[in-house]
Amino acid sequence: MSLTVTGLRVHYRTLRGDVKALDGVTFSVADGEIMGLAGESGSGKSTLGKSLIRLDGRMRHVGGTVELDGVTLPIGDDAAMNAHRFREVSLVPQYAMSALNPTRRIGRMVSELLASRGAGPETAELERRLELVGLSRDVLDRYPGELSGGMRQRVVMVISTLLDPSLLIADEVTSALDVSTQRAVARTLREFRDRGLVKSMIVVTHDIALVHQIADTITVMYAGRLAEKAPAEALVTAPRHPYTRMLISSLPEAGVRHEDRRLAGIPGAPPSLLDPPAGCRFRDRCPLAFARCAEQPPFAEVAPGHHVACWKAE
Repeated sequence: MSLTVTGLRVHYRTLRGDVKALDGVTFSVADGEIMGLAGESGSGKSTLGKSLIRLDGRMRHVGGTVELDGVTLPIGDDAAMNAHRFREVSLVPQYAMSALNPTRRIGRMVSELLASRGAGPETAELERRLELVGLSRDVLDRYPGELSGGMRQRVVMVISTLLDPSLLIADEVTSALDVSTQRAVARTLREFRDRGLVKSMIVVTHDIALVHQIADTITVMYAGRLAEKAPAEALVTAPRHPYTRMLISSLPEAGVRHEDRRLAGIPGAPPSLLDPPAGCRFRDRCPLAFARCAEQPPFAEVAPGHHVACWKAE
């Protein structure tokens, strides 16, 4: 296994108390696997992605372990994690401009990053990777503000993978892009894996339809816990968790006239993670809820490679 996460718990400290953003998350990502990570806002998906590289100082690691290629990552220690960033685990952030210094030319930023990791510039390889994402060498002489949003996102993708990390986390990388650019970026992520530039990948997204096209598996989160993980096709066509079913049914489909088929939203709202309820956290919104849902269901395998946290998954 490339990545093994066991019982991961991460909190955010606030004036009102600890927000329990991740509560006992356990899963694995195999070598060569692209895992989509989906859920509505506040589900914990971005927190999960960022906690694996620890780039958010507000996070407090409460418990659990993260093992990458047989090595336990020190995700509770920001300074210790610095030795692993970009080499073993790397991140493509949601907004490219947040990762690019507007006062530095792209080429200078690349040189500074490589120098900070003890690596020298490899101009030929850098130009090859720029060409791979459809960019010419002259972007190295330009400032971030001179590039379009899609070009900036592709530059960040190149920079994040220059040291061939074992695990790449792509955090909502298509959310601020137009539809055609979204698809180009998604295809590029898959090509990075296929060419061996990264070993495995987690793609954090709210767009199940888009990630379905590039992911091998999809994991759905709800209120800080995993609801379901399955092969991408199985999860989209035959989801087992009521939340996954309702989430997918709320999405529009290409070619469907919605005057004939009304989109069904999910009634209610997720619970507060300051004081989350016991048992299944979806039960107050779930049409299948019954008395046993007051107990937390295990994240159990119900079919080969298909795990669900629901008492009625069978």
